[in-house]
Amino acid sequence: MKTKSPFRTGDSVIVKPDVRDPDLGTGIGGWQGTVSDISDAETVCVDWDSQTLAAMPGSLIDQCEEQGLAWDQMYLGIGDVQAAPRRDTPAQRAQTLARLHAEHQWSHLGAEGSQIQAVIGAVDPGDEWAIYEAWAAHLRQVLRFPFEAFVAEAPDRGPPHQGDRLTVQAITDIDDLRGLIVTCTHQRHRIHFPLCDLEVLDHRSPNHAPVKMYVVWFANR
Repeated sequence: MKTKSPFRTGDSVIVKPDVRDPDLGTGIGGWQGTVSDISDAETVCVDWDSQTLAAMPGSLIDQCEEQGLAWDQMYLGIGDVQAAPRRDTPAQRAQTLARLHAEHQWSHLGAEGSQIQAVIGAVDPGDEWAIYEAWAAHLRQVLRFPFEAFVAEAPDRGPPHQGDRLTVQAITDIDDLRGLIVTCTHQRHRIHFPLCDLEVLDHRSPNHAPVKMYVVWFANR
């Protein structure tokens, strides 16, 4: 006869003292949440409540993002948890979860993700135009024009072609599909080209890292 789980979906539970995260080894005693899944009589999935999520160290969330681990829920043995009074509502949890996702949405990229977050973290993630404007303001502040770059990704029809060298003069426009547009000179001709398809020629230049950071963001947006 099958053993029945003592919990049901929707039950509020608290993690017992001295229990540790099975993946990272972090102490999680006292964390609370709601049972969202019962895979068998021995295991439950706990969706952390808003108070547990809000108290979760940002470094832990970043580590989970980098390693591809879920941080808003966890599968635990039924002996690791016990019943507890509910502390929040689904709406409160959803609000906290949305805030944390916005704060850590680039953590999976490691150090570059932290730099990207510093540029656009305060911008509404749903406002693409405002994000582009934040990038434009940041790059106009940190880049030193003009600088030499080469075409890392070429359009279907050139010129310029992949590998061609350009002199970047300024950020001059924003395009819905191609992002920031820069004015460049190429073989004595003035052209407009997407910054996302360029790479700074001199890897030692202070311009190299900011442009690369933007390119990484554009590719992962």
